[in-house]
Amino acid sequence: MNKPTESNAYYTIKSGNSPLVATAIHSGHDVRQNISNLFALAAEERLREEDPFTDAWVVITDNQIIGHNSRFELDLNRSPEQAIYRRPEDAWGLNVWKEDFPEELARESMSRYDQFYADVKQMLTKIQEQHGCFVVYDLHTYNHKREGANGPAANPEENPEVNIGTGNMDREKWAPVIDAFVHSLSVYDYEGRHLDVRENVKFKGGYFMRWIHDTFGDKACVMSVEFKKFFMDEWTGEPDEAQVQEIRKALEHTTKPVLEALAKVCQP
Repeated sequence: MNKPTESNAYYTIKSGNSPLVATAIHSGHDVRQNISNLFALAAEERLREEDPFTDAWVVITDNQIIGHNSRFELDLNRSPEQAIYRRPEDAWGLNVWKEDFPEELARESMSRYDQFYADVKQMLTKIQEQHGCFVVYDLHTYNHKREGANGPAANPEENPEVNIGTGNMDREKWAPVIDAFVHSLSVYDYEGRHLDVRENVKFKGGYFMRWIHDTFGDKACVMSVEFKKFFMDEWTGEPDEAQVQEIRKALEHTTKPVLEALAKVCQP
């Protein structure tokens, strides 16, 4: 039986009985009312750098973490010092705020950040106590047409369709789990073809991954899974719904081999 869902305006944490966790901490687009008029960026500009539709993929397991608010309000995948984008260089050169972000509102944001990490720690601690070890699919997306809607796509040699970030872990220990994930995703029949899945080409993983590994040590295997936005128009935000669902199926296809590998690696 699944355990209760913990939900608030900022995020939802759903706990189940599996040692597999799926997260979509950048899927949110909401901003709280008392800062909405402070943005220099329009909502569609913020959406371009968010990870829409990743929340549709966490259903592959019963342990789920979903962010509801925009990373431009509070980035849960950055360190406390960098969680609020204060300068253009913090946000791909974008000018996020009309004026300097007020410290009173920053403290309110960071109180929510601290609560998120406390709640995630509590959740993952229970999973670790129950299973010994656990795996996290840290799900994200990334842009590849930064020169405009009609501009050229980024070089596919340097921008795989799926980038698996494993830069902050004991790669040797977790090799069976990572290899099972990469192989099963690579061989999946994706609309009559195979996805281009590679490791640590574009990204190696963010703060959320590092924090979990630092907190749980060799009991945690976090893979930051970045899907290039080939399944949507990154400039309008419009998805190809069939591909959104096909990616979910592809991820679901990986869960059995990953859990089988985890059972061999994780000794009581």
